[in-house]
Amino acid sequence: MEGFGEEGRLYTTCMFCNRALGSNQVVETFPVGRRLAFDAERGRLWVVCRRCERWNLSPMEERWEAVEALEEVFRGTRVRVSTENIGLARHPEGLELVRVGRPMRPEFAAWRYGDQFGRRRKKQILLGVGGAAVFAGVMIGGAATGVLSGALLSQSGNWWSMWVNGRTRVKLRTDDGAVLRLKRIDLLGTRLRSSDDPLGFSVEVRKGKKTRWFRGDEARRVAGAILPKMNAAGGKQETVQDAVSHIEGVGHPEAFLREIASGDRFRDKKGVPGYVNKMPKATKLAVEMALHEEQERRALEGELWLLERAWKEAEEIAAISDSLLVPDGTEDFLERHRVGEGQGS
Repeated sequence: MEGFGEEGRLYTTCMFCNRALGSNQVVETFPVGRRLAFDAERGRLWVVCRRCERWNLSPMEERWEAVEALEEVFRGTRVRVSTENIGLARHPEGLELVRVGRPMRPEFAAWRYGDQFGRRRKKQILLGVGGAAVFAGVMIGGAATGVLSGALLSQSGNWWSMWVNGRTRVKLRTDDGAVLRLKRIDLLGTRLRSSDDPLGFSVEVRKGKKTRWFRGDEARRVAGAILPKMNAAGGKQETVQDAVSHIEGVGHPEAFLREIASGDRFRDKKGVPGYVNKMPKATKLAVEMALHEEQERRALEGELWLLERAWKEAEEIAAISDSLLVPDGTEDFLERHRVGEGQGS
């Protein structure tokens, strides 16, 4: 979601998975999303994608009225869960609200990503249960008709494996216009390695027997699309806490990513380093978190640029307005006066 479209309509798709963010009828000035997170003190507003569980930071110009409205809605809604720094509430219309108070950064990160990865974990468990139910149905049906055999069981297992491994997990459009459709086996070939550019790391992506390296902003974007799929199973709360500690131990998400990409760790059977799938679970979660944090930081830096530009424009307008109130010849008089002072007259 990146603001208003050409016709003044809010974008309604997730910036990470491009799926619909849904809508609500509660916040008139911000009718996007079914789960909204906001920090009234800092003026932050996120739309949480119910598909990929990523937090989409809304553009600055869309927030202020919406944050005020959300604060009022939250106060008037029965709170389900509340701690010193985080509050959760559900509006009768179905809109979920996350109110962020003043947590320390590690605490907020642990809560935010713990919620996100926990939901993924539940979805993965349900998917596994669903697959087991289908498999059990085949067994029961086969037993009832007397045609169940080892071959049938084998074919059922093979069908499930082919479906899981054969479907496209990530679809990427590269800067040169090519489209990469990556399956599970392709994702396992993803590597992070150190780079001399300002980003500090590059990404190797494998498609069949071909490999391709991405650098700079494209590397960040490619890694940001792949890591959530590699972390589809989510993680327990303690694993998420370990991931947060990994980043905090280095001190900054960007520095953490550079450290992970350097060295000779995470080797495959041939001794080649840098494979994401060889990282411990907490490390993989930490890499995804760091990529997300960096993307959000860049968005905030974009805000500062907009503020600086607006300030300069305001200064120019103020200068023009002030000059309209001054009689003609005043500036020449002041200039001559300053010159005279400099000459001691």
